[in-house]
Amino acid sequence: MSDADLGATAPASRAPVDRYARWTGVTTGALAACWLATLDHGDGVLYGIPAFGLCAVAGVLAGDRLTAPARGAVRTAGLAPRRVRDYVPLRTTWLLAVLAVALVALLTTAGAVASPDDLGRAGRQLTLTCDGMTETHSPWPGLYYGLPMLASLAVATGACGWSLRRIATRPGDEQSRRDRSLAIVAAWGIVVSTSLLGAAVTASASLLSLTCDGTLGAVSNVFLMPLAALSLTTTAWLLLTVCSPRAGRRRPTDRGARR
Repeated sequence: MSDADLGATAPASRAPVDRYARWTGVTTGALAACWLATLDHGDGVLYGIPAFGLCAVAGVLAGDRLTAPARGAVRTAGLAPRRVRDYVPLRTTWLLAVLAVALVALLTTAGAVASPDDLGRAGRQLTLTCDGMTETHSPWPGLYYGLPMLASLAVATGACGWSLRRIATRPGDEQSRRDRSLAIVAAWGIVVSTSLLGAAVTASASLLSLTCDGTLGAVSNVFLMPLAALSLTTTAWLLLTVCSPRAGRRRPTDRGARR
Protein backbone atom coordinates (compact mmCIF):
# COMPACT_ATOMS: atom_id res chain seq x y z
CA MET A 1 0.00 0.00 0.00
CA SER A 2 1.46 3.38 -0.96
CA ASP A 3 0.31 5.49 2.01
CA ALA A 4 2.76 5.98 4.84
CA ASP A 5 2.44 4.26 8.20
CA LEU A 6 2.67 6.34 11.34
CA GLY A 7 5.16 4.98 13.85
CA ALA A 8 3.39 4.57 17.16
CA THR A 9 4.73 5.43 20.58
CA ALA A 10 2.26 2.91 22.06
CA PRO A 11 -0.44 0.68 20.60
CA ALA A 12 -3.71 2.55 20.14
CA SER A 13 -5.69 -0.10 21.98
CA ARG A 14 -3.99 0.94 25.24
CA ALA A 15 -6.03 4.14 25.29
CA PRO A 16 -8.44 4.19 28.25
CA VAL A 17 -11.38 5.10 26.02
CA ASP A 18 -10.98 1.81 24.17
CA ARG A 19 -11.02 -0.20 27.36
CA TYR A 20 -13.98 1.74 28.78
CA ALA A 21 -15.95 1.33 25.56
CA ARG A 22 -15.45 -2.45 25.62
CA TRP A 23 -16.50 -2.74 29.26
CA THR A 24 -19.50 -0.50 28.59
CA GLY A 25 -20.57 -2.75 25.72
CA VAL A 26 -20.28 -5.90 27.83
CA THR A 27 -22.08 -4.30 30.80
CA THR A 28 -24.87 -2.94 28.62
CA GLY A 29 -25.24 -6.34 26.98
CA ALA A 30 -25.48 -8.07 30.36
CA LEU A 31 -28.18 -5.64 31.52
CA ALA A 32 -30.09 -6.02 28.25
CA ALA A 33 -29.89 -9.81 28.47
CA CYS A 34 -31.17 -9.78 32.07
CA TRP A 35 -34.09 -7.55 31.10
CA LEU A 36 -35.02 -9.59 28.02
CA ALA A 37 -34.77 -12.84 29.97
CA THR A 38 -37.69 -11.74 32.17
CA LEU A 39 -40.01 -11.33 29.18
CA ASP A 40 -42.44 -14.01 28.07
CA HIS A 41 -42.22 -15.93 31.36
CA GLY A 42 -38.46 -16.34 31.11
CA ASP A 43 -38.39 -17.52 27.50
CA GLY A 44 -36.92 -14.18 26.45
CA VAL A 45 -33.46 -15.48 27.35
CA LEU A 46 -33.15 -16.64 23.74
CA TYR A 47 -33.51 -12.99 22.73
CA GLY A 48 -31.18 -11.79 25.47
CA ILE A 49 -28.29 -13.99 24.35
CA PRO A 50 -27.80 -12.45 20.87
CA ALA A 51 -28.53 -9.00 22.34
CA PHE A 52 -25.60 -9.47 24.72
CA GLY A 53 -23.34 -10.44 21.85
CA LEU A 54 -24.38 -7.46 19.73
CA CYS A 55 -23.72 -5.05 22.61
CA ALA A 56 -20.25 -6.55 23.06
CA VAL A 57 -19.61 -6.05 19.35
CA ALA A 58 -20.84 -2.46 19.57
CA GLY A 59 -18.47 -1.77 22.47
CA VAL A 60 -15.43 -3.02 20.56
CA LEU A 61 -16.42 -1.11 17.41
CA ALA A 62 -17.02 2.06 19.44
CA GLY A 63 -13.64 1.74 21.12
CA ASP A 64 -11.94 1.31 17.77
CA ARG A 65 -13.82 4.26 16.31
CA LEU A 66 -13.12 6.62 19.22
CA THR A 67 -9.43 5.77 19.55
CA ALA A 68 -7.21 7.57 17.06
CA PRO A 69 -4.15 5.74 15.71
CA ALA A 70 -1.04 6.31 17.80
CA ARG A 71 1.20 8.97 16.32
CA GLY A 72 4.93 9.24 16.14
CA ALA A 73 7.69 9.61 13.60
CA VAL A 74 6.61 9.07 9.99
CA ARG A 75 7.96 5.91 8.45
CA THR A 76 7.77 4.64 4.91
CA ALA A 77 5.59 1.66 4.12
CA GLY A 78 5.97 -1.10 1.59
CA LEU A 79 3.92 -1.18 -1.58
CA ALA A 80 2.29 -4.53 -0.81
CA PRO A 81 -1.45 -4.09 -0.18
CA ARG A 82 -2.70 -4.80 3.32
CA ARG A 83 -5.28 -7.54 3.45
CA VAL A 84 -7.70 -8.39 6.23
CA ARG A 85 -6.51 -12.00 6.32
CA ASP A 86 -3.00 -10.81 7.15
CA TYR A 87 -4.19 -9.52 10.54
CA VAL A 88 -6.98 -11.83 11.71
CA PRO A 89 -6.02 -14.79 13.95
CA LEU A 90 -6.46 -17.74 11.60
CA ARG A 91 -7.00 -20.53 14.16
CA THR A 92 -9.51 -18.51 16.15
CA THR A 93 -11.31 -17.44 12.99
CA TRP A 94 -11.56 -21.01 11.72
CA LEU A 95 -12.88 -22.24 15.08
CA LEU A 96 -15.54 -19.54 15.15
CA ALA A 97 -16.44 -20.19 11.53
CA VAL A 98 -17.07 -23.85 12.39
CA LEU A 99 -19.25 -22.79 15.33
CA ALA A 100 -21.14 -20.38 13.08
CA VAL A 101 -21.87 -23.19 10.60
CA ALA A 102 -23.01 -25.38 13.51
CA LEU A 103 -25.30 -22.59 14.71
CA VAL A 104 -26.91 -22.14 11.30
CA ALA A 105 -27.31 -25.90 10.90
CA LEU A 106 -28.87 -26.28 14.36
CA LEU A 107 -31.31 -23.39 13.88
CA THR A 108 -32.26 -24.64 10.41
CA THR A 109 -32.90 -28.17 11.67
CA ALA A 110 -34.79 -26.94 14.73
CA GLY A 111 -36.89 -24.66 12.54
CA ALA A 112 -37.77 -27.52 10.21
CA VAL A 113 -39.18 -29.72 13.01
CA ALA A 114 -40.75 -26.95 15.12
CA SER A 115 -44.47 -26.43 15.47
CA PRO A 116 -46.76 -23.54 16.50
CA ASP A 117 -47.57 -23.12 20.18
CA ASP A 118 -51.08 -22.90 21.64
CA LEU A 119 -51.27 -19.23 20.67
CA GLY A 120 -50.43 -19.97 17.05
CA ARG A 121 -46.88 -18.58 17.17
CA ALA A 122 -44.99 -20.57 14.54
CA GLY A 123 -41.73 -22.33 15.35
CA ARG A 124 -41.90 -21.83 19.09
CA GLN A 125 -42.30 -25.34 20.44
CA LEU A 126 -41.47 -28.97 19.69
CA THR A 127 -44.34 -31.45 19.28
CA LEU A 128 -43.80 -35.22 19.15
CA THR A 129 -46.28 -38.06 18.91
CA CYS A 130 -45.76 -41.71 19.85
CA ASP A 131 -47.97 -44.60 20.98
CA GLY A 132 -51.09 -42.45 20.59
CA MET A 133 -49.65 -39.79 22.92
CA THR A 134 -48.66 -36.24 21.94
CA GLU A 135 -46.04 -34.29 23.88
CA THR A 136 -45.03 -30.67 23.51
CA HIS A 137 -42.29 -28.56 25.01
CA SER A 138 -41.28 -24.92 24.68
CA PRO A 139 -39.23 -22.88 24.29
CA TRP A 140 -37.73 -24.57 21.27
CA PRO A 141 -35.14 -22.81 19.05
CA GLY A 142 -37.35 -22.83 15.96
CA LEU A 143 -37.82 -19.88 13.64
CA TYR A 144 -39.63 -17.89 16.34
CA TYR A 145 -36.32 -17.56 18.19
CA GLY A 146 -33.98 -18.64 15.40
CA LEU A 147 -34.70 -15.77 13.02
CA PRO A 148 -33.63 -13.07 15.55
CA MET A 149 -30.48 -15.09 16.23
CA LEU A 150 -29.66 -15.35 12.53
CA ALA A 151 -30.41 -11.65 12.07
CA SER A 152 -28.05 -10.70 14.90
CA LEU A 153 -25.38 -12.94 13.37
CA ALA A 154 -25.80 -11.24 10.00
CA VAL A 155 -25.61 -7.74 11.54
CA ALA A 156 -22.54 -8.64 13.60
CA THR A 157 -20.83 -10.23 10.60
CA GLY A 158 -21.37 -7.16 8.43
CA ALA A 159 -20.26 -4.72 11.13
CA CYS A 160 -17.16 -6.72 12.04
CA GLY A 161 -16.23 -7.27 8.40
CA TRP A 162 -16.40 -3.53 7.76
CA SER A 163 -14.32 -2.82 10.88
CA LEU A 164 -11.64 -5.38 9.95
CA ARG A 165 -11.27 -3.78 6.54
CA ARG A 166 -11.02 -0.34 8.13
CA ILE A 167 -8.34 -1.53 10.55
CA ALA A 168 -6.29 -3.14 7.78
CA THR A 169 -6.25 -0.04 5.59
CA ARG A 170 -5.92 2.85 8.02
CA PRO A 171 -2.57 4.21 9.31
CA GLY A 172 -1.08 2.54 12.36
CA ASP A 173 1.52 0.04 13.51
CA GLU A 174 1.34 -3.64 12.63
CA GLN A 175 0.95 -4.93 16.18
CA SER A 176 -1.91 -2.56 16.86
CA ARG A 177 -3.69 -3.79 13.74
CA ARG A 178 -3.32 -7.40 14.85
CA ASP A 179 -4.49 -6.67 18.40
CA ARG A 180 -7.54 -4.77 17.20
CA SER A 181 -8.37 -7.40 14.60
CA LEU A 182 -8.23 -10.05 17.34
CA ALA A 183 -10.66 -8.00 19.44
CA ILE A 184 -13.06 -7.60 16.50
CA VAL A 185 -12.99 -11.32 15.71
CA ALA A 186 -13.51 -12.10 19.41
CA ALA A 187 -16.50 -9.75 19.57
CA TRP A 188 -18.03 -11.44 16.52
CA GLY A 189 -17.30 -14.79 18.12
CA ILE A 190 -19.26 -13.79 21.23
CA VAL A 191 -22.39 -13.45 19.09
CA VAL A 192 -21.72 -16.86 17.55
CA SER A 193 -20.82 -18.75 20.72
CA THR A 194 -23.51 -17.26 22.96
CA SER A 195 -26.21 -17.87 20.36
CA LEU A 196 -25.00 -21.44 19.84
CA LEU A 197 -24.88 -21.98 23.60
CA GLY A 198 -28.46 -20.80 24.03
CA ALA A 199 -29.79 -22.80 21.08
CA ALA A 200 -27.97 -26.01 22.07
CA VAL A 201 -28.98 -25.84 25.74
CA THR A 202 -32.61 -25.05 24.88
CA ALA A 203 -32.85 -27.83 22.30
CA SER A 204 -31.22 -30.34 24.65
CA ALA A 205 -33.52 -29.38 27.53
CA SER A 206 -36.58 -29.84 25.33
CA LEU A 207 -35.45 -33.27 24.15
CA LEU A 208 -34.69 -34.40 27.69
CA SER A 209 -38.16 -33.29 28.78
CA LEU A 210 -39.92 -35.50 26.22
CA THR A 211 -40.22 -39.28 26.14
CA CYS A 212 -41.25 -39.51 22.49
CA ASP A 213 -37.91 -38.36 21.13
CA GLY A 214 -36.59 -41.94 21.13
CA THR A 215 -33.24 -42.79 19.58
CA LEU A 216 -33.16 -39.59 17.56
CA GLY A 217 -33.35 -37.48 20.69
CA ALA A 218 -30.61 -39.49 22.41
CA VAL A 219 -28.33 -39.17 19.40
CA SER A 220 -29.05 -35.45 19.14
CA ASN A 221 -28.06 -34.89 22.77
CA VAL A 222 -24.76 -36.66 22.14
CA PHE A 223 -23.90 -33.76 19.83
CA LEU A 224 -25.78 -30.96 21.60
CA MET A 225 -24.21 -31.33 25.04
CA PRO A 226 -20.55 -31.22 23.90
CA LEU A 227 -21.48 -28.37 21.55
CA ALA A 228 -22.95 -26.43 24.47
CA ALA A 229 -19.85 -27.10 26.60
CA LEU A 230 -17.54 -25.96 23.81
CA SER A 231 -19.62 -22.82 23.28
CA LEU A 232 -19.53 -21.99 26.99
CA THR A 233 -15.75 -22.36 27.15
CA THR A 234 -15.31 -20.33 23.97
CA THR A 235 -17.58 -17.56 25.28
CA ALA A 236 -15.57 -17.20 28.49
CA TRP A 237 -12.29 -17.08 26.55
CA LEU A 238 -13.64 -14.51 24.07
CA LEU A 239 -14.98 -12.29 26.86
CA LEU A 240 -11.53 -12.28 28.44
CA THR A 241 -10.03 -11.33 25.08
CA VAL A 242 -12.46 -8.44 24.61
CA CYS A 243 -12.30 -7.10 28.17
CA SER A 244 -8.54 -7.53 28.57
CA PRO A 245 -6.98 -6.56 25.22
CA ARG A 246 -3.59 -8.09 24.55
CA ALA A 247 -2.06 -4.74 23.67
CA GLY A 248 -3.28 -3.35 26.96
CA ARG A 249 -1.16 -5.79 28.94
CA ARG A 250 2.12 -3.94 29.19
CA ARG A 251 5.18 -6.09 28.90
CA PRO A 252 8.18 -5.65 31.25
CA THR A 253 10.22 -4.32 28.33
CA ASP A 254 7.51 -1.71 27.64
CA ARG A 255 7.55 -0.56 31.27
CA GLY A 256 11.32 -0.44 31.29
CA ALA A 257 11.42 1.63 28.14
CA ARG A 258 9.23 4.28 29.75
CA ARG A 259 11.46 4.74 32.77
